[in-house]
Amino acid sequence: MKLSEKLENISTYPFHMPGHKRNGKYHITGAEIDITEIDGFDNLHCPQNMIADMQRDISERFGYKKSIISVNGSTCGILAAICGVCDKGDKIIIARNCHKSVYNACFLQELDVVYLEPEFNEELGVYTRIGQDCVDAVLKNNADAKAIVTTSPTYEGFISNIHCEIPLIVDCAHGAHFGFADWLPERENGDIVIQSLHKTLPCLTQCAVVHINNEKYFSKVKMYMDIFESSSPSYVLMNSIDKCIDFLKHDRNEFDCYKKILDDFYLKVKKLNHITIYKNDDLTRLVISAKGYSGVELSEHLRHNGIEAEGATPGYVILISTVADTQEGFDILYSALEKLEKREDTQNTFIKKISLPAKKYKSSEIDSTVETELIDSVNKICGEYVFAYPPGVPIIVPGEVITQEVTDNILLCIKKGVNIISESNLLPNRILTKTQQ
Repeated sequence: MKLSEKLENISTYPFHMPGHKRNGKYHITGAEIDITEIDGFDNLHCPQNMIADMQRDISERFGYKKSIISVNGSTCGILAAICGVCDKGDKIIIARNCHKSVYNACFLQELDVVYLEPEFNEELGVYTRIGQDCVDAVLKNNADAKAIVTTSPTYEGFISNIHCEIPLIVDCAHGAHFGFADWLPERENGDIVIQSLHKTLPCLTQCAVVHINNEKYFSKVKMYMDIFESSSPSYVLMNSIDKCIDFLKHDRNEFDCYKKILDDFYLKVKKLNHITIYKNDDLTRLVISAKGYSGVELSEHLRHNGIEAEGATPGYVILISTVADTQEGFDILYSALEKLEKREDTQNTFIKKISLPAKKYKSSEIDSTVETELIDSVNKICGEYVFAYPPGVPIIVPGEVITQEVTDNILLCIKKGVNIISESNLLPNRILTKTQQ
């Protein structure tokens, strides 16, 4: 019996955790199927029947050799993948636009980090794809590197199709829907591919999978998954994954309906000459700007008209569409864009490209820091992570030299209302710098 089916037929009284005891009087959504590893319900950390079957089903459905469920999101999978492939002190090559969880894994393993610089779209103000030439050049100078980590697709929907002789770890958190229709991008190839089901498929938040194409890494990645993942994995979340896989088995035709809705929306928006949908590699990821409006202003306009955007930058908003979207939802979105008052006299401001840091990022360094005024921090060594959230890609990381480009972009984001986060929470006025320069 499948996990989702068995959860619908629990008949025993729970003298076990969770403490809500499935008692309806507390009005906790999902409590009726929220159990622990009781008899007959398998164990994610040592799967032998229904969870093992689910993971085999996932591998078959997604086209990978093995898959491991994560109820701690893609973050857990990224930590486990990097720690499972790289030993302490190894060299690793990562794309500079990787998620902060990649940097956290490098810190835990005290890795020697070398950057890949993605191409930069000046019009949009964003890193896009990583070219094969870039990969080859960096590998030529770093033949001792133990792995490469890329983000594909990026938050804005750009895909890097690369190959290499060393292990390739792909943060594909935003690409779980790839390959499920002929009009969607092809599935990512990598030795280890991490995907967030909850981002682009009908699944609850925190549901993710780690796909492994090279089985030599399976046992070590699995070991680290057991270390990083909760020892009380949520059956509510695993039930959601089971239902999602059922959908992918039996309701694939819904992707055809979804494509029609998307096509109609794109055609209609073309008539709005003050609105731009930027071309990327994934039709489902909507990157939209409005002439004369910052991304935050556009996001606020959408909110006032019934639409909550995924994220906003100084120049554009990001809208995540999925197969679960409805015609009604797209109609509301189009109506909101149509209502936007035209502004002809102002020009959008986009983030500028930041040069790769001159000082090498040292993931193992933990030095003493001091609070420094942001305007006085130029040419000092940064002592903390600063990133826009979402998505959580660092603008600067500890050990890098703070340049004028960096402070300009931080101040631009703050001025435009973008959510900028630092570990110390000292911004917008101050930032941590290292005392030993």
